[in-house]
Amino acid sequence: MELHVPRTARIALNRPLRRLFDYLVPDHLSLQRGQRVVVPFGRQSATGLVAETDVTPPEGITLKPVISACEQWPALPAETFRLLSWASDYYQHPLGECLFTALPPALRRGRPAAEKHVVYWQACGDPALLPGNATKQRELLAWLQRHPGSVSAKQIIQAGFTQAQIKSLHGKELIREAPQPDPTGIPEEVRNRIPELSPAQLDAAGQLPTPENGFSASLLFGITGSGKTELYLYYLKRYLGNNDQALVLVPEINLTPQTVARFQHYFGSRIVVWHSALNDAERLSTWLKIRNGEPVILIGTRSAVLLPFTGLKTIVVDEEHDSSYKQGEGFRYSGRDTAVYRAHLNNCPVILGSATPSMESYHNALTGKYALVKLQERAGRARPPHIKLLDIRSRPLEGGLSRPALQAIEKRIQAGEQALVFVNRRGFAPVMMCFDCGHMVECPRCDTRLTYHRRDRAMRCHHCDFQTAATEHCPKCNSDAFKPVGQGTERTEDILSAQFPDTPVVRVDRDSTQRKGSIQSILETVNSGRPCILVGTQMLAKGHDFPNVTLVVVVNADGGLFSVDFRAPEQLIQTLLQVSGRAGRGEKAGEVLIQTCHSDHPLLRSLAEGHYLPVADQILAERETGQLPPYRAMAIFRAEAETMEKSLQLLDAIKPQVITSKVETWGPLPALIARRADRHRAQLVLLCSNRKYLNRHLARVCETLDQGKQPAGLKWMIDVDPQETG
Repeated sequence: MELHVPRTARIALNRPLRRLFDYLVPDHLSLQRGQRVVVPFGRQSATGLVAETDVTPPEGITLKPVISACEQWPALPAETFRLLSWASDYYQHPLGECLFTALPPALRRGRPAAEKHVVYWQACGDPALLPGNATKQRELLAWLQRHPGSVSAKQIIQAGFTQAQIKSLHGKELIREAPQPDPTGIPEEVRNRIPELSPAQLDAAGQLPTPENGFSASLLFGITGSGKTELYLYYLKRYLGNNDQALVLVPEINLTPQTVARFQHYFGSRIVVWHSALNDAERLSTWLKIRNGEPVILIGTRSAVLLPFTGLKTIVVDEEHDSSYKQGEGFRYSGRDTAVYRAHLNNCPVILGSATPSMESYHNALTGKYALVKLQERAGRARPPHIKLLDIRSRPLEGGLSRPALQAIEKRIQAGEQALVFVNRRGFAPVMMCFDCGHMVECPRCDTRLTYHRRDRAMRCHHCDFQTAATEHCPKCNSDAFKPVGQGTERTEDILSAQFPDTPVVRVDRDSTQRKGSIQSILETVNSGRPCILVGTQMLAKGHDFPNVTLVVVVNADGGLFSVDFRAPEQLIQTLLQVSGRAGRGEKAGEVLIQTCHSDHPLLRSLAEGHYLPVADQILAERETGQLPPYRAMAIFRAEAETMEKSLQLLDAIKPQVITSKVETWGPLPALIARRADRHRAQLVLLCSNRKYLNRHLARVCETLDQGKQPAGLKWMIDVDPQETG
């Protein structure tokens, strides 16, 4: 008689626990790695992902059975599962949370992996059959006739029509239901479009390895305005097969509409998007297209690199230097570095593009790990802008702007051109101060001051979102000498509106772009070409193409020159060059005025010459002398608790476990903003010349910490390859 051996499975749950859970597999179920299942967990049920099958569970434990399988196929195919397992090990984060990051919210909650039925419509009748007063129905029918093929009801409503108008036209048999459009069935004129490249762009494109050569990593160093996006389009047009998938990563949501429009011009309905502003249904729809192997080209932010592609043939990481690619909390992965590893797993090329490459990528190119491809001519007739340092010491300022800067703006506006003013602080002013008693309003929950937002008459903390009403009198001495100090985007907007009352002043920051569609409206205003003044934060520094912007004014360039963070000079130069690159992208010459109190600083002097690589060489030499990344691997243990004493005590206990002859430690020390949202934060920095050794060592320390029980309210986390050390 044959002995029945029960089958088991090891399940990953979406919990911050560095362990998996064993369950019995009922006879009627056949499970495979990456499959979604429903399992009992405590007194409830939970959605899990199969991590292993046929495992040997610990002795003396009675296993509960898996309740059901959500689908008969794995939500995460083998290659995606290997990628996320690697990311879990490398970034020292629980596997369950890593795996669930690759699922849309609906599937994390256990919803079915299927879309709601989407109805598509097609025109099939003559508008002359409509009565004269049916104006909107006639407009809808004409609109559908201008869109050959089929259009979804959602697209029709987004165009300004209603369900009632659709229903009425259908009842009159002037429109009919149509099949969903085939992503590969794009119109012939779109299929035949190929970007026209300059000789410099063609030369750079010829240096990029092709998909047929397997895995390769290339750093495309292209100055601002050199046409990197056209090069990406040309590369995908030439080398991506009709049945292949591609991934294009962008650092910010606000870059997505502009990028999508340019890609749709050449690829039509093959283009899909992925970012946090999509609703659950939109994300599920995109996820299913990718998982089902449809030949899509996905444009997305960092989490797009984790999705379950099955036919990925090319990866592009645009603005690869951008710190937005590093997740700042929870699963702290780098989208850029994960993209390189994904390309390795998929045996396909990855192209990292930037006008200001990160020190890590540039170092990899110098050491031969990446191919270095240079594109150092602006596209068309555009020329690099002239950069001038404007020393503002002893100069009177009007709302932070010097008289020469205001005169330069006036000159451009009178010439029918546009100007951009870069202020890296939102709000009206970073500080409200009493000029009688010296009191400054501080956040009651953080070690920082509240920012004054005059539009909302509010004082806000940009770290914990605390908010209180603004007052006209000092809350300490009741003096009316309570004034805003410093410069924010709102204040600059007001100053410029007063100086140029007949010219639109458009503010672009997180506050002005919160509403859906607001960034598209702003881009339409600027792209109209009419004279206007743009005022904004780093949102304006990233990848936007404004042909009629001929002047860029940087209000204060000194912020990163004297920071305690070793990355600050690199980030300062990158930001200044990126925002400078918005000027003169059309046929008109561009000019950049950088206001500074340190015009003799060597970094700013190098910047004024407009060449990035010599500055990067200088920064790398300093990093090598200090044995800082990329010359040594870095990780940071961070702790937070109700008191600083408890945070430091935890890190003091960790320190003996991490110190070896190969690992150097700094601290523990309070973080730069030591108290944030009433949590006291401290950190312990680790440096090691052997990355693999450091990762193995970190894994052992994390395992030990997991086994020990921490006091209530005390949290620790680890940040591998941190982007900020303050």
